[in-house]
This record gives sequence, structure tokens and C-alpha cells, in this order.
Amino acid sequence: MGLNRTDFEKGNRARKPSCSFNVEIVKGRFSTISQSAPAKELVATLLEDEIAKGLLRQNHYKISLNSDLQLTITNITPAVEAIAETTPETVQG
Repeated sequence: MGLNRTDFEKGNRARKPSCSFNVEIVKGRFSTISQSAPAKELVATLLEDEIAKGLLRQNHYKISLNSDLQLTITNITPAVEAIAETTPETVQG
């Protein structure tokens, strides 16, 4: 998703603001801590919405914003099948 550069320039004195970040959210909490104010504000805004909050609490996401102001949100939750394959089975007897 591309964002509008002018929205970032309005509150910033720099000619070309540098705003980029990478964070991971695991079950609604930061896994990697970013000191970026826009990253914190984005996650806070997402957590205000009940549907987004539910999704963030159920899964593992990578959220990144690059220098071209392209926002990417990727669900990196391991597939259920992959988890089942790595979990040892208990034998009942």
C-alpha cells in the first residue's frame, strides 16, 4: 500500500523525511521493538479497531514501511500443518 508523502512532510521540517521501519507483532505484542514513532502510532491505531486487534492477537505479523512510503503487512504465522509436523505425537496405550 503506497502512502502519501505530503502527509509525512506536513509535520516535518526536513525536505524529504526519512520514515521507515520494520516491526514484528506476535499475539498483539511487539516482538521487535522499534523506536519509530510512526510504527508505534500505527500499531496503536490498529489496536483501537476491534477486528484488527483480534487479528493481531491471533497471529504473527511483520509490518514494514520503506523509504518510498510503501506499507507492507505480512502474516508470518507458521502454518498449522507445519506446527503439527514438528510436535512429537504422544502414544496412548
